[in-house]
Amino acid sequence: MIQIGRLLPPAVRTKTVTSILWIEIIFFVLPLVSCSQYFSSPPKLLLLTPKPGATLTMVGFEQLPGWGAGRENQALAAFLKSCKKLSKLPADAFFLENKTEAPSKVYGRGFHWHEVCEKARRFKPNLTPANAKKYFETYFVPYRMSNKGNDDGLITGYFEPHLLGSRKPTRRFWVPLYKKPGDLVSIDLGVFRQKWKGEQLVGKVKNSKLVPYEERSEIEEGSLKGRDLELLWVDDPVEAFFLHIQGSGSVVFPDGKQTRVGYAGKNGQPYFAIGRDLVARGVLTKTQVSLQSIRSWLKRHPEEAQALMNKNKSYVFFRAIQGPGPIGAQGIPLTPGHSLATDKRFVPLGTPVWLDTINPLLPGVPLRRLVIAQDTGGAIKGVVRADLFWGAGRRARQGAGRMKEMGRLYILLPRAALVGRRN
Repeated sequence: MIQIGRLLPPAVRTKTVTSILWIEIIFFVLPLVSCSQYFSSPPKLLLLTPKPGATLTMVGFEQLPGWGAGRENQALAAFLKSCKKLSKLPADAFFLENKTEAPSKVYGRGFHWHEVCEKARRFKPNLTPANAKKYFETYFVPYRMSNKGNDDGLITGYFEPHLLGSRKPTRRFWVPLYKKPGDLVSIDLGVFRQKWKGEQLVGKVKNSKLVPYEERSEIEEGSLKGRDLELLWVDDPVEAFFLHIQGSGSVVFPDGKQTRVGYAGKNGQPYFAIGRDLVARGVLTKTQVSLQSIRSWLKRHPEEAQALMNKNKSYVFFRAIQGPGPIGAQGIPLTPGHSLATDKRFVPLGTPVWLDTINPLLPGVPLRRLVIAQDTGGAIKGVVRADLFWGAGRRARQGAGRMKEMGRLYILLPRAALVGRRN
C-alpha cells in the first residue's frame, strides 16, 4: 500500500541491502522475566539491513507512555486478524525477513507466533480492555526502537478515499483506473543472490530483455489505451493521483452503489514525493506540506498539475476488492486507528507496536495506543518510521492529511522467544 507519507521527505532514506548491521539489545529487568538467568551480557544480533545503527532496547510495560489507556482490546481484535496469517508461518521459519540465526532470540520463529496467537484466541470471547492488557503483558516483551541513538522518527497517516466514478467512460468520467497489465514482470532478486533478498525488479520483456515499464507521463499520455485494461473511470485526475498515493479506496457510482479498489501492482518506476518540489520552488514550506495543501495547489493550478504529478514516475494498478476492506500488505482488512504501515525489515507484518506520538487533530495532545503492523509503503522506510491508518470519511481524511508528527515506536515480541523456549 502507498501512503500520504510518500508526499513528504521520508524521515530515513535507505539504500539497497548491502551492509551488515549490528543491533544491540539492551536488557532491563521486566516484571515477569529476569533476563540475567538467560544472558550473562547483552547479546548482539547480526542482521542484514540497509543501514547500521538500529537498536532495540528492552523496557517494561510500565515504561510505555500511556500504557493501559483502555483501547488494548481493539488492538487485540486487530491482532487476531493478523493471526490468520501468522498461524500459517512455517514453525521453524524466522519471523524477521533476514534469515540469520541470532534474530530468532527476540523476534522468534513461526512457532512462537503460533503460540501467542493460540493464547489470543482464548481471550476472544471476552475482549475487555483489562483482559487484553493482561494478555499482552503476559505473553510479550516491549522493545524501544531507535536509529543511530535517535528514538524519534516521522509518523504520518493515511486513509481510504472515496471517489466518484463509473464503469464506463463518459464526458464526466474520463480518468481511467487501470488493471495490472499482463506484460508487467516482477523479478525476485533474492532467487539469484541471498544478499539481494527482499529486492525486486519490475519491468517488461522486450526483445528477450527486461526493460523498465512505462512511467506515469507515458501512461497518462495513453500508452495503455486499447488494451482493455480500464477497471473503472473517475472524474478527477487529482483525486485519482491521491488514490495512487493511498493504494486503495472506494469508487461511488451515480446510482449510489460503490466498489472497493485495491493495490494490484505498480510499474516499478521510482517514487517521487511531489511535496518536495513545491518546497524547493518556495510554494510551500516544509511545515506547510500536507495532503490538503498539495491537493489545494493542484486544484488551483490545473495547467501545471499534470506536469507536477508526472514527476512521480511511479504508477499504481488496481483490482476490485470484494468484502471488507481496505486490504493491507498482510492480506487482511485494516482496522481504523489500529493498523500501522511500517518498514517490514525492522517491524515484520503482524507485530504489535506501541505508538507514542501527537494527535494532529488536537495539537499538543498525545496519541498513544497499541497498533498492529499490517501494512507497508514505498515511503515508509527506516527503523522509526510509520504510517497510521485513520479509516474512511471526512475526519479520517483530516487526521491523515494533517499527521506529520515525530513519535516513538515500541515493538512487542513474544516473551518465549526472548527466553529461548516454547510457552
